[in-house]
Amino acid sequence: MRVALFITCFNDTMFPGTGRAVVEVLERLGHTVDFPQEQTCCGQMHFNTGYRPDAVPLVARFARTFADYDAVVTPSASCAGMVRESHPVLAARYAPAALQRQVEELVPRVHEFTEFLTDVLGVTEVGACFPHTVAYHPTCHSLRGLRLGDRPHRLLRAVKDIELVDVAAADSCCGFGGTFALKNADTSAAMLADKTDAVRASGAEVLCAADNSCLLHIGGGLSRQGSAVRTLHLAEILAATEGATR
Repeated sequence: MRVALFITCFNDTMFPGTGRAVVEVLERLGHTVDFPQEQTCCGQMHFNTGYRPDAVPLVARFARTFADYDAVVTPSASCAGMVRESHPVLAARYAPAALQRQVEELVPRVHEFTEFLTDVLGVTEVGACFPHTVAYHPTCHSLRGLRLGDRPHRLLRAVKDIELVDVAAADSCCGFGGTFALKNADTSAAMLADKTDAVRASGAEVLCAADNSCLLHIGGGLSRQGSAVRTLHLAEILAATEGATR
């Protein structure tokens, strides 16, 4: 199977360790992972802010860059949702028939990381060890868009020495929502306060999720409150072998 990492521009710029974690886990499971240098943004910012025709060249670039791979894996539920749900919409509305066909053929091969592990590879135990108390935040795109369900929890439960705790009202939005946090700052801040209060009350040492964008938002709120709770992408927990017996 030819596997490619779609790291996303957000992760590549701010959280490159997440991409390395994805590769580490997949290589541990016996897979070689390519990183196509031609990849750029999926176009989500353009799409969500109304500049949809401007996103079409990015759709075309994505389709061209990843066309020859059997699987495209990304550590971002948000960007996976953009490719799978919105690229076909853009191609059908603005693109020639050839690009529409390329998008239609590629979309089924694009997988969010936890989906790829559980649904494609059929694994939950990946050799991880993480002796910490951890809470999981189901981001809106992972919960309501991709409908990941219990996939992340199944993977986390298989991590050695981990202690999982629940967050009250876990399915509530953290208030990020991309430009929503900028355009509706007061509302976003109120939503964030509710989320950070719940995270702190959970007793977790670490909060993880399938989207670093939401973790950045929540982590910023926790930091400003002086909380010691860390935020960490789920892939980095699955890559961890902390305290494991070798």
